[in-house]
Amino acid sequence: MNEAHYLRGGGFEKKQRRRFRLTPPEVLVLGFAALIFIGTLVLNTGWAAKSGVPPGFITALFTATSAVCVTGLVVVDTGSYWSSFGQAVILVLLQVGGLGIMTSATIFSILLGRQIGLKERLLIRESLGQVNMAGVVRLVRQVLLFTLAVEAFFAVVLVLRFAKDYVWPVNLWYGIFHAVSAFNNAGFDLFGGLRSISGYVSDPLVNFGIALPVIIGGLGFVVISELVVRRNWRHLSLHAKLTLVTTAALLFAGFIVFLALEYRNILHGFSWPVKLMTSFFQAVTPRTAGFSSVDIQALNPATQLFLCILMFVGASPGSTGGGIKTTTFVLLVLTVWSLAAGREGIEVFGRRIPLAQVLKAMGIFSLGVGWLGAVLVVLLITESHGFLPLLFEGVSAFGTVGLSTGITPELTPAGLMVIIATMFVGRLGPLTVAFAIAQRQRRPVAFRHPEEQIIVG
Repeated sequence: MNEAHYLRGGGFEKKQRRRFRLTPPEVLVLGFAALIFIGTLVLNTGWAAKSGVPPGFITALFTATSAVCVTGLVVVDTGSYWSSFGQAVILVLLQVGGLGIMTSATIFSILLGRQIGLKERLLIRESLGQVNMAGVVRLVRQVLLFTLAVEAFFAVVLVLRFAKDYVWPVNLWYGIFHAVSAFNNAGFDLFGGLRSISGYVSDPLVNFGIALPVIIGGLGFVVISELVVRRNWRHLSLHAKLTLVTTAALLFAGFIVFLALEYRNILHGFSWPVKLMTSFFQAVTPRTAGFSSVDIQALNPATQLFLCILMFVGASPGSTGGGIKTTTFVLLVLTVWSLAAGREGIEVFGRRIPLAQVLKAMGIFSLGVGWLGAVLVVLLITESHGFLPLLFEGVSAFGTVGLSTGITPELTPAGLMVIIATMFVGRLGPLTVAFAIAQRQRRPVAFRHPEEQIIVG
């Protein structure tokens, strides 16, 4: 092939097409960014605010990012500031953001009767955190049906409860909004005063009506599908077993630690049933939900720091939550345990975990810690608040949790932009964002250098 032919229509054009072909991580990053941009434009209108005055670009951008990334951090009160139209826009954004861009797009294509091609299946696999492409379209159908079923059930529960406090159709809207917000681990509420569900701290129907969909949504759609189809513990995959065990362990640890640390503080004066219920609820919500039944600012510093750990871990892969994920956390714990025991590999539940996944878990953890370290440095420079409130705010944004010590509306524009970027990275995952940035510059390795050991530890 001569040079003219190569430049005119041969290898050069093919090379250019490959260069501009988007990888799955790039599609996910751009898809979430596009949805946030559209949401910002819609929210930055007079229709979206009760006052009829556009809220301003930063407020609209922050709210749209928090909704799409299902975080729940807000600079204005959702119930009192946004109009019914604005609240409906937020609800759509958090539903699409919770399901994921590709999952939502695939659901729309299925409803229209369109065929799902290989490229779309690759993107769905990346979005849901699947290992292979087998059954991804079937999984999306199950996601849709299960999401509608869970949200509808808990919406009915909450609608019936709110009928005692609100007139029709306000109770209907409140029930639907909070059921969707809870299942998607969003943490947005309409009760006003930036007080979340603190007005229902002793109400078991509201507490469990929000906590249970939070737990279900945070397990991950793959695990939920396995539980529905296989049901028997022995037939579950290693991923499902580790997810369920780690989730249960973190919930139990959160419950015990919160009860112990806050027994003489925020829980003082509550009856024993309310103490237990509040401790359980506050063990659930740091798993990326963002609802709170008590004043977070009034908690002991030790409790706030412990909640930071729970928020950093977050929910499970393929779920509506953020953080480094439960499986990453347990894999790091198992790695340390194996090293201490002098074992060559990591084995659990009769299975051996590949070294590549261990390295991936370490990479996710390192990127998460590195990002939060940089965020904290910037916030300490731009903001006048103390170390712990800023750390809490940064970790809450990274874990897409939404809990706050109340400083979010007081952040400077620079601080708000840092939190916006952190919510975005936390929702997509630091490794996905890193892949989207680095893979374009990746070059094939032509040879390997010889190995040589170094001294570590």
